[in-house]
Amino acid sequence: MSMTGYGDARHHDAALSAVVEVRAVNNRYLKIVGKYPDWLAPLEVEFERRMRLQVTRGTITVAIRIDRVPRPEDFKLNVVALASYWAQVQQTARELHANPPTDIGQLLVLDGVVEEHRGPQEAIPSESQLALDLFDVALKKFQTYRADEGAAMAKELERNIDIIGYQLDKVEQFAPQSVADFRNKLLERVRQSLADSGATVAETDLIRDVAIFADRGDINEEIMRLRSHLKQFGTFLAEPSSTGRKLDFLSQEMFRETNTIGSKANHVDIARCVVEMKAAVEKIREVLQNVE
Repeated sequence: MSMTGYGDARHHDAALSAVVEVRAVNNRYLKIVGKYPDWLAPLEVEFERRMRLQVTRGTITVAIRIDRVPRPEDFKLNVVALASYWAQVQQTARELHANPPTDIGQLLVLDGVVEEHRGPQEAIPSESQLALDLFDVALKKFQTYRADEGAAMAKELERNIDIIGYQLDKVEQFAPQSVADFRNKLLERVRQSLADSGATVAETDLIRDVAIFADRGDINEEIMRLRSHLKQFGTFLAEPSSTGRKLDFLSQEMFRETNTIGSKANHVDIARCVVEMKAAVEKIREVLQNVE
């Protein structure tokens, strides 16, 4: 599941206009932010409970707006203000020797002529239920969005895991050759030195040096651990629930093993493989920043 997502639900009828939006961005922990009218505050606990059943990480913003369509009784004419405006206009017309206005309706747009008398909105059971129903619809869309995006990220993770596995196979093939290459290079340097100086070197000394190099450069344990991490990574990817934290931890371990292989194996071909593996691990870690 992706940590980012969006879902919305809308309702319009003769009495109400309602919109619920759920959106999320990355966060290491779960944080739920509610933006809705004060009269919906009693539902905050229920909104959060339903959200926590679906989401484990991310900053979630729940925005709810419910507006009641204005009714005729919500507006009243301020007769005093209207009479005052009308009298002043008539008086001004006479003073200017102009024709007095005959359409009083033009004065209705002036400040204070029409007053809106709508008391504070209070929770109505039917509207509270509507908010919950719309929230569920928006949450479902939100989860679908996250699942679709998560599926795409899973494919990207699998692709990079395959790259690491392929390069690791090559490392395993090159590992024995690194010791043989060191032995050959050492023998060549010794032969040149002996030819120039006439000195002799015991064969046991050469064997000891090669054995020390082989021991220090042994990467079999790192290869085994990295293979184990790759297998476990695939297992976590196949789990029905999102396992971003576990995958993130494994990616750190994979980077550590890859780095150790590169530092211990003194071999050009292995170094090339390590570069490719590090690049793939970095891509994995980048993707995992957005996985729940």
